[in-house]
Amino acid sequence: MAEQDVQARVQRFQEDYTAIDREVHSFIVGHQRVVDEVIICLITGGHALLEGVPGLGKTMLVRTLSQVLDLEFSRIQFTPDLMPADIVGTNVVVTTASGGKAFEYQPGPIFGNLVLADEINRATPKTQSAILEAMQERSVSIARTTHRLPEPFFVLATQNPLEMEGTYPLPEAQLDRFQFKINVTGPSLDEMVAILDRTTGQSVPDPQKVVDGPRVVAMQQLVRQVPVAGPVKEYIGRIVLASHPDSEFAPQVSRKFVRYGASPRAAQSIVLAAKVLALRAGRPNVSFADVREVAYPALRHRLILSFEGQAEGVDPDEIIRQILEAVPEAATV
Repeated sequence: MAEQDVQARVQRFQEDYTAIDREVHSFIVGHQRVVDEVIICLITGGHALLEGVPGLGKTMLVRTLSQVLDLEFSRIQFTPDLMPADIVGTNVVVTTASGGKAFEYQPGPIFGNLVLADEINRATPKTQSAILEAMQERSVSIARTTHRLPEPFFVLATQNPLEMEGTYPLPEAQLDRFQFKINVTGPSLDEMVAILDRTTGQSVPDPQKVVDGPRVVAMQQLVRQVPVAGPVKEYIGRIVLASHPDSEFAPQVSRKFVRYGASPRAAQSIVLAAKVLALRAGRPNVSFADVREVAYPALRHRLILSFEGQAEGVDPDEIIRQILEAVPEAATV
């Protein structure tokens, strides 16, 4: 591919990313980090898990993003009585034109481009597995027939860290299906005032479409083409291995507070997300700084704390910070 063509595609990516971010923030107040990480997940073809108390705008963020991208939005409110068929759909009996009976597939709400799985930990493990399988396979199987999900396909699941009684926390193996875990915090005073100004006035602005579905798919394809230098890939590998307490790269914090470290999926998540940061900055290659920036959301839900770590209430982000401090960019002899 000619260098001029590469530069043009990178510039187009920059322009589209900036347009998406700007239009989302014309409606969503604050949450710059959250918005960035959600957009990164979308562009890499991954899925995101948002954790935060109710009322912080998680649903509004996904709905706004679907409007900005002109994508079909679907919301699934998870409750203990929700069944897998309520998500993926089921075969129903219909009357044919000749008067006979036949089965016809009725798709469930999973057949959207942007799917909000609201309070996913309130559903039973059987129901959780239905959406997690769709996330992994990007298809659903009903009566031996496979139905492909639309492209692009992005699941944003939310968890409420409060009111945990009667919930079914996602197992670690299922948490690993999410590319990022994004912590959503409350607004500052200035942001709170801006929220009131935007939402309690005479009119509320509607987000404008800036990018369509096919363009999102093209951005996803471009991300895959960004090269990653060998030393950067080795750096990512050392970071992930350093999260394992029995690894030669593990610092003291991992040996003391971590029971199991991150999986190879974590390394894949870091690589893809770092590629987005490179393109967003107008660079056709990944830097060490890109890796460090995306390490937190890619790793925090993949670290299984030891009994001592749980007893002391250790924050996974603090473990990641110490890992990044301990792991050198260049391999040591």
